[in-house]
Amino acid sequence: MNSEELRTLQRKAIEIRRVTLDEIAHLGVGHVGGSMSVVEVLVLLYYKVLKIDPADPAWEGRDKFVMSKGHAGPSLYAILADRGFFDRSWLHTLNVGGTSLPSHCDRTRTPGIDMSTGSLGQGLSVAVGMALGHRMQGLPGRVYALVGDGDTNEGQTWEAAMSAGMFGLSNLVAFTDYNRMQIDGPSEEIMSLVDLAGRWKTFGWDVQQVDGHDLSAIDEAVKAAVAAQNARPRPAMIILETVKGKGISFAEGDYKNHNMPVSRDQAAEADRILAARLEALETQGVTT
Repeated sequence: MNSEELRTLQRKAIEIRRVTLDEIAHLGVGHVGGSMSVVEVLVLLYYKVLKIDPADPAWEGRDKFVMSKGHAGPSLYAILADRGFFDRSWLHTLNVGGTSLPSHCDRTRTPGIDMSTGSLGQGLSVAVGMALGHRMQGLPGRVYALVGDGDTNEGQTWEAAMSAGMFGLSNLVAFTDYNRMQIDGPSEEIMSLVDLAGRWKTFGWDVQQVDGHDLSAIDEAVKAAVAAQNARPRPAMIILETVKGKGISFAEGDYKNHNMPVSRDQAAEADRILAARLEALETQGVTT
């Protein structure tokens, strides 16, 4: 991408963090950590990569996205509202009784959500089924999925990996939000994912590992994944090296940020820092 495209996406990433933080702070509690570590990949997908139509969320020819780590819904909701899938006023109903924006993604409630998720390990299996369905029906859209550390501890994820490799699903691109933390602590202490890239390669996937907060790196990885799939039919996994709670001053890098209370004062201070970063990006051309 050119420098102006990059700056536009960097600005958008900061804006989405601010909106997501506001959602959670309005409720007073929420999944800060996992929502913030996935912002860059979601911004790249929803503002540059995915073929979607907010006016027709069920468009048959669209690309589909499965947020397997469904607790990261707040950041996805911020983007869907910004893209026009629903009114921005919905964002302050996050996880309130009767809401269309539950804590975890629900396709029966939220326009733009392709699959209900939250029970870890199931999302990739669904994405594999979607990709197979696209092939059987001759649909042009690709299927993208995002899994996390906790997801990757589940055996069902590896059954999906094995199936996708066997069927050579060249229309499936998955990402791992590899922030190395989960609800109970550091992943290395809970269930080590050592040589994560090697594991995916063993199941026949094309694998890359990049900085998950570098929009240019993610963009190049997606392009390379598609090119590799065109050359040889197989699924692709892009492992994103991320920081849980990225960009949020009171939460960054602390596993206790998985689901945490957020006061208005905390949110205001974090938002002030994000606003300063946005101003610096606008005036000095620095990156995030």
